[in-house]
Amino acid sequence: MTTHDSTRRDGRDVRRRKFLAAAGAVGAAGIAGCNAADDEASDGDTAGGAVGQIGSGRADRAAPGGTPMADLPALEGELTVYSGRGEFLVGELVGSIDDLYDDLDLTVRYSGSTDLVNQIVNEGEGSPADVFYSVNAGALGALADEGRTQALPADVTEEVREEFRTDQWVGTSGRARTVPYNTDAFSETDLPDDIMAYPEEFEGDLGWAPTYGSAQAFVTAMRLLEGEAATRDWLEAMVERGATTYPDEFRTCQEIADGEIDAAFVNHYYIQRVLDGSPDAPIATSFTQGDAGAVFNVAGAAVVDTAADADLAVNFVRHLLSAEAQDYFARSTFEYPLIPEVEPIGDLPTIDELAVPDIDLSELSNLEPTIDLMREAGVDI
Repeated sequence: MTTHDSTRRDGRDVRRRKFLAAAGAVGAAGIAGCNAADDEASDGDTAGGAVGQIGSGRADRAAPGGTPMADLPALEGELTVYSGRGEFLVGELVGSIDDLYDDLDLTVRYSGSTDLVNQIVNEGEGSPADVFYSVNAGALGALADEGRTQALPADVTEEVREEFRTDQWVGTSGRARTVPYNTDAFSETDLPDDIMAYPEEFEGDLGWAPTYGSAQAFVTAMRLLEGEAATRDWLEAMVERGATTYPDEFRTCQEIADGEIDAAFVNHYYIQRVLDGSPDAPIATSFTQGDAGAVFNVAGAAVVDTAADADLAVNFVRHLLSAEAQDYFARSTFEYPLIPEVEPIGDLPTIDELAVPDIDLSELSNLEPTIDLMREAGVDI
C-alpha cells in the first residue's frame, strides 16, 4: 500500500492513498468461498491488441472477445474511485489497471454502495470522487437521482444491453437470482418455476439469508412485481414453514451442498463458488420464470458530476468493459459479463435465455418498505 502526500486538486485537499479501505469494508463472512488470486496479470503492452489474462485462470477457457485494454486510451492523471464493490472481489482487477499506467495516480476508497452515495451527496461540490463503482443498479440510480452524475458517451453505454444502462451509468457485470437445489434429493423437474409457489408447494427444506442485501433486494422486487399483500403472504409462509436462516448466501449454498437443506434463493455466483471449491458437490442451479426469483441485477459505474478530469473518469469506465475486465468478472467473481463477446463460467444460460422480469433496477434500492414488510411478517432481521 503506497501513501502519497496530500495534494490540492481544484482547490480541494485530497490525501492520496492507494487502495484505501474505508469504513464498512466487507468482512470475513463475505470473503468465504472466493478464489485466491494468482500473480498472473496483463501487462497491456502486447502488440496488436492481444488480450492478457488478469487473476486466476481456467485452463480450458479461450481468450475472450471484446476490446483489449491495449486498444483503449491510456489513463494519465489523478483519479479517485469510490467503490461499493469489495476489495477482495475487484482489488486485483483495479490494481492491474493501475499497474498498466505509470502516469496514473489512482486512489480507491472501499465502502458500502449506499454509504458512498450518501458520502458523495454530503461532500457536495468538494467531493474528491471521480468515479462511483457500485455493487448494484439501485445505488447508481440513487446517485443519478441526486443529480450527482454526468452523462456517459453513447459509445460507452452502448457496449451493453439497454436494460443494463442509462445515459448516466453503465452496468459492468451482472448476477441472476436463482434457486440452488441439492441434486441428491431433487431433480430440476421437481422445482416450481414460479417463485411464489415455493413456500406452499416445495416439499423439501428451504433456506435463505433474509438479512443479506441481495435477499432484501429480491424481496423488494417481489413487492414491486406482486404487490405488498402477496409478498407479505409469501414471507409469512416462509416463516410458518420454518425456513432455515443463514447469515449470507454463500453459506446458504454450502448448506445445500452439505445436505442440510434442499433449496434456497440466492445470486447465481454463490453456487459457482461452491462448485469451484468442490466440483462434485451435489448442487445445481434452477431458474424461475419472469418473476422476482429471476431478477437480473448489475454492478456498474458512473462518472461523478464533480470529476476533475471527466475524460479520464470515462476512460476508466471503458476499462471495466474491456475484454480483460469482462473475462475477469466471469472467471474470478463468477458473474455474468455484460459484453456479448465474453461468456459466463459454468453451465449457465445466456442472458438472452433467462426469463428476466420487466423491472426498473434502480427501484431495488428502496429497501425501507421491504424491511418494514419483512418485520411485519415475522422475519427476524
